[in-house]
Amino acid sequence: MKLLNYTTLIFSAILLLLLSLWAVIFYFEMLDEIYDSLDDGLDNQKVLVIQKLQQDPGLLQAPFGENGFEVEEIPKEQALGFIDAYRDTLMFMQNERDYEPARLLESVFSQDGKYYRLMVVSSMVEEDDLVKELFFALLWLYFGLILSIILLNGLLHRKIWKPFYKLLSQLGDFSLEKDVQVRTVPTRIVEFQLLNAQIEKLLRRTVDTYKGQKQFIENTSHELQTPLAISINKLELLVENNDLSDRQIEDLGSVIENLERLTRFNRSLLLLSKIENLQFPEMEKVNFNELTGELATEFEDLALHREMQLQIKQGPLLQHQMNRDLATILVSNLLKNALIHGEKGSVVEVEFLPDRLQISNLGVAQALDPASLSSRFRKTDVNSKSSGLGLSISRAIAERFGLQLSYTYTGKHVFRLDF
Repeated sequence: MKLLNYTTLIFSAILLLLLSLWAVIFYFEMLDEIYDSLDDGLDNQKVLVIQKLQQDPGLLQAPFGENGFEVEEIPKEQALGFIDAYRDTLMFMQNERDYEPARLLESVFSQDGKYYRLMVVSSMVEEDDLVKELFFALLWLYFGLILSIILLNGLLHRKIWKPFYKLLSQLGDFSLEKDVQVRTVPTRIVEFQLLNAQIEKLLRRTVDTYKGQKQFIENTSHELQTPLAISINKLELLVENNDLSDRQIEDLGSVIENLERLTRFNRSLLLLSKIENLQFPEMEKVNFNELTGELATEFEDLALHREMQLQIKQGPLLQHQMNRDLATILVSNLLKNALIHGEKGSVVEVEFLPDRLQISNLGVAQALDPASLSSRFRKTDVNSKSSGLGLSISRAIAERFGLQLSYTYTGKHVFRLDF
């Protein structure tokens, strides 16, 4: 959930609670005022009726409803303990021809030494309609107010947070290898100004570090590869000298072999650094079926030397958007790993499955450690002449382009490349 929506949701919930509480309190306060007004009117009406009865005692026998009141004689004991009471009731209305709500006051008074109970009634039709209208008016006001506040709050937040989302959008498009600059949006909000300043500072430092590391890698590649190549060439010329003994030739061969191994190691380490530093920006849709077929042809000599067979089981077309050179290195390392570490005379199976390329081979009759298998400099054979970076490079390439390289043992050593 976006921060803007999250704050709006919390604010709306708090507002809903507060306005609901306010609306309920206001509604009951208005009801209380209406009833107070009705009761004050009934009190006044009671006084007028008592005065009227004192002037015209004959009205004491008038039927209820004819004059809007009723009088009933009661014992003195009952009258002395009586307290005025107000209550809601129903009264038949001639104009409506139905019973409508009314407010009733019961009181006691004395006249000519006798005690009477007086009931005065007042219609609540207008007041009841007023309460209903008030309720619906409050309801519309309540929902209108909440909706207006939420909409205005959303518009206000979008305007306030615009520099932040603009910055996020530019950070999403930022790329070290493409050298795309991030231009922050000017704002008067102090927190966003601090964020912009820190982002600019961080990006400058990151770009400078990236450029320095890239230059270091390029310089290292040149400075190491050239002396190694010259040394190997001079040693090979020295081996061709007929004046050397067999022992000296054997020692020189060992030195040349170690220098060549160091050359391969240097190239692999530099390649791994370039992959991790995103120095292969060129992208295209790579056809892995076609690529694997081409590489299988190139590895025929190695397979023949190892007395092994490369068996390709074609299946669904596997394509992925990535750098083609790195895709070649990825598949080459997996095929070479299967051929070098596979059992002589066995078959290396390459299968194309839905969203998966799978390479399996027979080897040592036990599972390898998946956690350390693709670690740098990890070798299954301590006497191996490899650099131990092949699977590390493969995993780095896979992760760089959103692929997943995994290992399982099912009687065979199986490497899976999931798309």
